[in-house]
Amino acid sequence: MSAVRIAPRYAKSLLDLSIEENKIDKVVSDIESFKDALKSDEFIRFLKSPIIKSAMKISVYNAAFVGKFDPLLDRFIQLVIQKGREQYLPEIMDEFLSQHNALKGVSGVKLTSAKAISSEMMDEIKSKLKSSSETKSEVNIEFAVDANLIGGFKIEIGDKLYDASVAHKLESLRKSFS
Repeated sequence: MSAVRIAPRYAKSLLDLSIEENKIDKVVSDIESFKDALKSDEFIRFLKSPIIKSAMKISVYNAAFVGKFDPLLDRFIQLVIQKGREQYLPEIMDEFLSQHNALKGVSGVKLTSAKAISSEMMDEIKSKLKSSSETKSEVNIEFAVDANLIGGFKIEIGDKLYDASVAHKLESLRKSFS
């Protein structure tokens, strides 16, 4: 099975269970913390290694994380590892947050610009995004800087990309001349 099929199923199960046990806010904050650990290439290679047995992966997880997260999340991650799906943990965690945002009516937006944006400009962008038909009533903006854009910005809303960067415009011009 692929991550596209596995992640939504596991994420929905965790979301339903955390709502049922009234622990949704705690699980969300714990998942955001766990995602920081999943940014480590070493940790990902460890999880994806077919040579390392599930029992060893669970014991390493327990030594590193048990007691720091809600027991519900600990049991869930241990179950995922037992089932041999640990290589999909990053996708499951992302999908959980995505489903949680959809449930709460929050749109996730990724804004990338050529240089840092002032807080006033960020507030203005946020208000325009809130009034847009592409987003829900609440907007959560993830900001990044990419000097390769030369100028302008890119906004990603779900699977849509709005590219108003100078680099994109130059590339379009280059294609039209060739």
